[in-house]
Amino acid sequence: MANFSCVTEFLLLGFSSLGELQFVLFVVFLCFYLIILSRNITIISVICLDHSLHTPMYFFICVLSTSETFTIVILPKMLINLFSILRTLSFMSCDSEMFFFFVFAVTNSLHLGVMGYDRYGCQSLHYPILMSWRVCEHLAVTCIVSGFLISLLGTTLVFSLPFCGSNKVKHYFCDISPVIYLAYTEAYINEPVIFICGVLGLVPLIFICISYEFIVSTILKISSAEGKQKAFSPCASHLIVVIVHYGCASFVYPRPSAKYTSGKDRLVTVTYSIITPLLNPMVYSLRNKDIQLAIQKMIGKTGFSVKTL
Repeated sequence: MANFSCVTEFLLLGFSSLGELQFVLFVVFLCFYLIILSRNITIISVICLDHSLHTPMYFFICVLSTSETFTIVILPKMLINLFSILRTLSFMSCDSEMFFFFVFAVTNSLHLGVMGYDRYGCQSLHYPILMSWRVCEHLAVTCIVSGFLISLLGTTLVFSLPFCGSNKVKHYFCDISPVIYLAYTEAYINEPVIFICGVLGLVPLIFICISYEFIVSTILKISSAEGKQKAFSPCASHLIVVIVHYGCASFVYPRPSAKYTSGKDRLVTVTYSIITPLLNPMVYSLRNKDIQLAIQKMIGKTGFSVKTL
């Protein structure tokens, strides 16, 4: 290690190999970024301002929309880098970017698990007791604190490694796998713990599966086909998001850095860090009749009239 100088900054290669296509990517990702922010801000504002939406289900949707603003951690810098010649990021900035990204991302994953429990509660006659406001607040705080602690543990382990070789990160932000790949060590002590951190992010999937096992068993007891469809329809959107989110996350994180492949990881990361937050507001909220009516009421107060979304 004496023959190498310690890394003080990282060079984000991102999509630099695509040449002139970077301008096209800039336009596409900028549109995605504006859509993600506008949709989530709309949902948060509508739920907060309309008292008829002050129920546990919409409370969780509001928290989910808040956690999905993690795109503000990575997308602005990525957009700048698509036009920059110098794509450097200081050591501390890389640490901070990774930490805040995973605070939002892990909180989002945990929150999806809580929403699975909420969907199970919807099938129960004891729903007002299972999902009281006190329970909702405790669950939301637990998700946030757990996301903070898991992210703190993961980033501390990553940046305690020696970085004394290459500083070229083959990614568009400081993600765990491409950064560990640059560490001047085999990381045989740290990697198992980081692997456990990745697995912890998948723990909510277990609770989701258990919740849906109870949900399905409850729905099967309904005699009419129409009743079964009506009972399961609120769960369909949640299942779609869960499959996409955890499918991509399980491909990237719970594995050793030796199996890191930059090209595939960039593609999969774009899916869950940009495409999923882009689709979630539409899947969860904007197709919801109550939220549509609430948006119409808000726009109506401004003097404009709109058709049903």
